[in-house]
Amino acid sequence: MKLDGGRGHAGAGLLPVDGDGAAEDDYANAGAALRARWGGTNLRYGEMQVETPVLDTGDKRLSPEYATGWMIDSRISDDLLLQSGRFTSFKNQASSSARGDFIGYGASTRHGGLSLTGLRHGSADSRWRGAIYIGKLDDTWVQTYANLGTHQGRWVLDANLYRTRASGAQHAGAIDTLAYSLLGSLTLEAHTLSLAYQRVEGDTPFDFVGGDSIYLANSIKYADFNGPGERSWQLRYQWNAAGAGLPGLSLSARYVRGSRIDGTHAPHPGAYQHYDAELGRFVPQQGRGGRHWERDLDLRYVVQGGPARDLTFSLAHVSHRANAAQGSPDLDRLYLILEYPLSGRF
Repeated sequence: MKLDGGRGHAGAGLLPVDGDGAAEDDYANAGAALRARWGGTNLRYGEMQVETPVLDTGDKRLSPEYATGWMIDSRISDDLLLQSGRFTSFKNQASSSARGDFIGYGASTRHGGLSLTGLRHGSADSRWRGAIYIGKLDDTWVQTYANLGTHQGRWVLDANLYRTRASGAQHAGAIDTLAYSLLGSLTLEAHTLSLAYQRVEGDTPFDFVGGDSIYLANSIKYADFNGPGERSWQLRYQWNAAGAGLPGLSLSARYVRGSRIDGTHAPHPGAYQHYDAELGRFVPQQGRGGRHWERDLDLRYVVQGGPARDLTFSLAHVSHRANAAQGSPDLDRLYLILEYPLSGRF
């Protein structure tokens, strides 16, 4: 339900927007899925949240995204999980309709559904973990994903790679993009320092549908640092206050800078250049020489016991600055989030 939201307070993705540009007073949605289980295999059919590297429904707003279709999760062994699914309709975060579309930077599910299959190895206690997935967005692209990560004492290393190529009718244009990231973290008692590098090779952005369907290291609170040709670096510091006698309290500060963006070679016709009738030519989403940075500050506390156990308070501040060629706005956002899980309490 809306507390405030006239024409000057709409468009943040929290509530639907009416024809006058104002946020709706309220909205709601309901959905259901059936589940069947045989041993270590689960089959779901209906409306659901999905969590894979090639389709991951977002939950960053008041209402999560949902996808409608079927999904199989098969636990082959303690460390090996096989997943496969097909989804044909979608519910966005600021919508009541389950028949909408997921829209990326240019691609969309409006031309069909999305199929996926993949294999994931490792668990939370594994020293090594890995994954390989393939997703097909109908008449748009085939996207493959690979991951390899290791946890060795105080060190954590994680590498992610996506390869996206146009397929079928190529409704988003001639896409041929390679995107990859490498992240390393070192933990010393209550302190963790992380450094990451990310790069996109190709004439179009690394695109995806579904709000969290990007597992690259520098995809953070606002920006994804996934522009064509973009190279980005991340520096992050995290502090766990448990060592100081304050269990449940944590602090994080992160800075990411991206540069060398060049969207002027994006193919047209295609989803990453639009025709400007006034100028009489195609205009790319991003120009040459695009650069930007983002700074995130997070303070989080999880109640450790009592009737409010697991109640979480999060306070976050996001700042983003960009030049005109990068295409995204300058912004500052303040988030106050309260979460209380109900699972298992009834």
